[in-house]
Amino acid sequence: MARRNGGFIGTDGLDAPDPPTGVSVSGGADGVASISFTAPSDTGTSAITGFVATASTGVGATGTSSPISFTGLTLGTAATFRAYAVNAYGTSAASDVTSAVTPQASRGVFVGGNTGSGNINVMQYIAIATTGNSVDFGDLSASDNGLATMASSTRGVITGFGNTKIEYITIATTGNTTDFGDTLGNSSANAGLANSTRGVYTQGSNAAVSHNQIEYITIANTGNGTDFGDLSVGRYYPGACASPTRGVFAGGESTSARTNIIDYITIATTGNATDFGDLDNTSNYNSSCSSSIRGLFVGGNNPVGSNVIQYITIATTGNTADFGDLTIGRSYIGSLSNATRGVHGGGYDSNNKVNVIDYVNIASTGNSTDFGDLLAANQLVAGLSNAHGGL
Repeated sequence: MARRNGGFIGTDGLDAPDPPTGVSVSGGADGVASISFTAPSDTGTSAITGFVATASTGVGATGTSSPISFTGLTLGTAATFRAYAVNAYGTSAASDVTSAVTPQASRGVFVGGNTGSGNINVMQYIAIATTGNSVDFGDLSASDNGLATMASSTRGVITGFGNTKIEYITIATTGNTTDFGDTLGNSSANAGLANSTRGVYTQGSNAAVSHNQIEYITIANTGNGTDFGDLSVGRYYPGACASPTRGVFAGGESTSARTNIIDYITIATTGNATDFGDLDNTSNYNSSCSSSIRGLFVGGNNPVGSNVIQYITIATTGNTADFGDLTIGRSYIGSLSNATRGVHGGGYDSNNKVNVIDYVNIASTGNSTDFGDLLAANQLVAGLSNAHGGL
């Protein structure tokens, strides 16, 4: 107990709290990491007033509860972290040390698509925190479009090739895809989302049939998909985004009609999707990205080549609200994000495929801004990143 072993700093260390427990670190992209912990049950002889976290590289941060966010970590330099509890009498001893993270620049990868002359196997990447044109990353094993993508902070996983194939990439290292495993059934036009450990994807459609089945994988471990549960309505080409705990699927098209349905799941717990709310219109071929707090649904096909961006607060069920407009209205877009910025690449503007990349600041409503260009005009492109809102 704290009053027996005492804290190590303060005017009366014997009355300081015990250290936090269960300390862990996530993130690292763009020098930003999140430190999570459980507050001590023994708070000493005074209530806890706050927490301190320190990095092995010398950076510190404070907060009133878990998690505590670190900014300004040095890219490419590994860091571990400890947490401390503070009350009126002093500061606890240090917690156990976390595992190490090596902060890297956030990277987004646009995957596959259709350039007009056919489906492509091209992958291309951007540095999300900057602006500029995309750069060649490598190739998928086969050309395709409308793929489902999921990612951890290190690995991207891709499925939906119109068969059972699942492939993966190491996001920080350019190169071609590697075999991951197989889905439970043939699928295409599906959607995927992820937190730091688990990827969840819909089956989409096959042979003109819209499926409601949801499957999942453990991103760090290659292997086949496992049954997760069902969507409320079978559909293809929905938008999909996530926080670290909750995944959201919105819109899409059933066998007979577009839908405005938004469903959600708890990513760590298998089961059927639950009603979340509605999009502001029925929509398919829309895309989605998120921070850990807010999800964006972008463009779509109602009307054809919509420029509308709408948003939700992921932790709170309800209908979407207006966010702003794309620089060019379009459908079949690839979207990806880091903790603060959503980026939208390619699409079809009702007349032509486009190579446009634009971006928004997710926390602030408003219209999108030019980012750069894809390697070529491309529709039905998919996007993934190492710093999205599910991490």
